[in-house]
Amino acid sequence: CQSSSICLPESRSPIPSGHNSSTAADTLVKISKLSAAAPEFVPGCCSSFQDDVYSDESEGYYAEPSLADFVQEFVSHLNSSPGSFESEIDYITDMLNSCITTEEILQELVELIYVQSTSIPNFAYTGARLCNHLSHHIRLSPASGNFRQLLLQRCRTEYEQREQAVRGDPDTQKRFHSYVLFLGELYLNLEIKSGKDTPGRANILLGALKDLLNTLCSHPDDPNLMCAIKLLKLSGSILEDTWKEKGQSDMDEVIKKIEDVLLDAKCSRDVKQMLLKLVELRSSNWGRVHTAAVSSDATPDNDPNYFMNEPTFYTADGTPFTAADPGEYRQRLQNKLPYTCNEGMLLCFSFCSDEDEMDPEIEEAFERFCMESDARRKK
Repeated sequence: CQSSSICLPESRSPIPSGHNSSTAADTLVKISKLSAAAPEFVPGCCSSFQDDVYSDESEGYYAEPSLADFVQEFVSHLNSSPGSFESEIDYITDMLNSCITTEEILQELVELIYVQSTSIPNFAYTGARLCNHLSHHIRLSPASGNFRQLLLQRCRTEYEQREQAVRGDPDTQKRFHSYVLFLGELYLNLEIKSGKDTPGRANILLGALKDLLNTLCSHPDDPNLMCAIKLLKLSGSILEDTWKEKGQSDMDEVIKKIEDVLLDAKCSRDVKQMLLKLVELRSSNWGRVHTAAVSSDATPDNDPNYFMNEPTFYTADGTPFTAADPGEYRQRLQNKLPYTCNEGMLLCFSFCSDEDEMDPEIEEAFERFCMESDARRKK
């Protein structure tokens, strides 16, 4: 028969032509190779992590994966589909609890997740969320420590080698920088529960992050400074708030080190620009704009946030300029009526030259969008 048709095995007898449809159906059932015990078919596009079972088709049974295989599988799934974290995490935790029966297996799990969280690009945030969930839901708690305690011990091992790592070869530095950023994510996401109080952060990580920032700034080559910039952009506002609550001025010390680097270090021009932007970011309260009215005695000289809520304009070539550029800014503000967009930002397309004028239909749609955005903002 042709390949596109369904063929019955030659060893079976053909259906007699005199039989009715019911008899024919019974005969087809008898010669079918389908089994009620066969695994359920799920289209590949509909599968989730729970469907990714390990099977040995040649033997006809499902083989149990090792812990390393299981961790690698679910980490890969969470990394490719971070939005599935909430729907999959309970299943992952149940599977881990079923196989973590000894202290050695728990330590292996901590090491596997630490390595994955510090080696897979862009997995630090999800890895920190994973560590926080497991720290509250892994049931085994041997004398050597529970999941969270073992994880912090593993982080401390890397922390104690910071002076060697920060001066190491490029690969060693890269691993160290991944560890630093993971520790920043861990500080933001790891919740420490104590009684009925609101969960807090791990204070031990607060001191470690300050020491790591000092270590990075004390060896100011470009990769180390880039790591310090990323860490401060990630966690600078939370670190400073926490230090201020404790009456400490640690962030002032960190920024002073950065300013010293700007004056003395031989870092690249691009990195110096990023350091300057970081100092500006901190002076503007890490970009957090408060809605409270500006004090009547505030001036550009005594208030770093003075221009934060002022409109931003763009020239024909896309160059931004604000009230911090007083001459041209005031002239354009007086002579032109810009389109208003939400969050207090303004875009003035009337600055464009005649050749760059918008199509009338696009201009009308843009005006309608701006009016609707402004109405929503006022509500």
